[in-house]
Amino acid sequence: MARMRTLTFIALLLAAMGTASADTLRMDGASAMSGDGRPSRGMTQKSVESKYGSPASVRAPVGEPPITRWEYSDFVVYFEYDKVIHTVLKR
Repeated sequence: MARMRTLTFIALLLAAMGTASADTLRMDGASAMSGDGRPSRGMTQKSVESKYGSPASVRAPVGEPPITRWEYSDFVVYFEYDKVIHTVLKR
C-alpha cells in the first residue's frame, strides 16, 4: 500500500512538472511611447487636447472603468478615466 502511494505521488509530481510551460511574446517595435506623432500611453485628456487640438468627435464613456474614445482625422485615442490607454491609426 505504501509503495502504491509513493508511485502515485511520483507520477503526479512528474505530471505536474511536465505541464508547466511559458511562452514569450515578442512585439518588436511596440512600446508605450509612440514616436509617430500619436498620443502616448499615460497622457491626460488635457495634454492630448492641448497638443493635438479638439477631437473631431468624442464618444461618451462606456463601462467600468469608463472607457472614452476621441476620434481625430488620422487616429483614435482611447482613455481609461482621463489617461490614454491606446491609440489606433485609421486606415
